[in-house]
Amino acid sequence: MSEPPFLLLDFDGVVCDTERAALLAWQDLYDRLGVPLSDEVRAGMLGNSAGARVALADLADRLGRPVEDGEWAWQRRRRTARCAAAPARPGVDRLLRTAEGAAIVSSSPAAWVEEHLRRLGLRHHFAFLVTGDDTDRHKPEPDLYLLALKRAGVGADDALAVEDSPRGVRAAQAAGLRCVAVPWEPAGAPGLAGADAVLPSLNELDLRSYRQDEV
Repeated sequence: MSEPPFLLLDFDGVVCDTERAALLAWQDLYDRLGVPLSDEVRAGMLGNSAGARVALADLADRLGRPVEDGEWAWQRRRRTARCAAAPARPGVDRLLRTAEGAAIVSSSPAAWVEEHLRRLGLRHHFAFLVTGDDTDRHKPEPDLYLLALKRAGVGADDALAVEDSPRGVRAAQAAGLRCVAVPWEPAGAPGLAGADAVLPSLNELDLRSYRQDEV
């Protein structure tokens, strides 16, 4: 029987609950400014390395003025505080202990991913990180995943991507990868229908089901 697939995990929202924490920090600012955060804007921010620009443009439109520097700085402080307390997603440790090899594939900066992996005591599980610092084009483009496959020295058939956003799923599939989606945001689940599987938790992901000889 062949080996389990090499795991390529998104970071924010898959390994760590920082995606939720960051979105809550935006909700904090919206509440502070007295305007609603719409489901459409929330969806546009999920898995988007340019999510801050989406929110800032929406706020400017709703307020009739640009977001002030002090307001933007307040949001970033809230994000830092919330993310500093963000836990690992349920099932991460179990999954990594059963994997033969794993790497992070994230549009976030390397320093951000490294900081939280070390805080959570998970860095040693990953052979390498591919982050937004490594390519100009981020998800939903496939560049990050293609680079990860090259570094891992495996073909797309021998790897499995795990994502939490429609952008991430599209990036993985554009690279020829099988992709399992594990959404933390219920509103994002309908947009994940194109994934090979949509699971409620990483605890439900059985790598034995994704061996190459069973594809």
